[in-house]
Amino acid sequence: MDDFPQFMKQPANIVPAVQQNTPETEGYFYTGLDGSQMAFWTCRADRSSAKHTHTFDEYLVCVGGKLTAYLNGEAHALSVGEELLIPAGTEHYEESAAGTRTIHAFGGRRIQ
Repeated sequence: MDDFPQFMKQPANIVPAVQQNTPETEGYFYTGLDGSQMAFWTCRADRSSAKHTHTFDEYLVCVGGKLTAYLNGEAHALSVGEELLIPAGTEHYEESAAGTRTIHAFGGRRIQ
């Protein structure tokens, strides 16, 4: 697959641009009853995200393309099918190639 299925990309679930850490990235999210969230991101151009932290754990899996995640300055290169757990409080950012798609699970509310 080259893109997420259309049913996962409903306009009501789009991540607002002001809540994006990476420019030119398309994101959609869903919130669980407990406040945890899932987000589906597609990077439209080679980009780096802003450094940031969360007060909750973050899990991500690369489903298309390539991504390098930097956790406290340590590089973790991910290709299709590879996954990573980012513990709460860890400073991190990502560098993504155009076309990279990732799925993120957040142990809390990432998107308002």
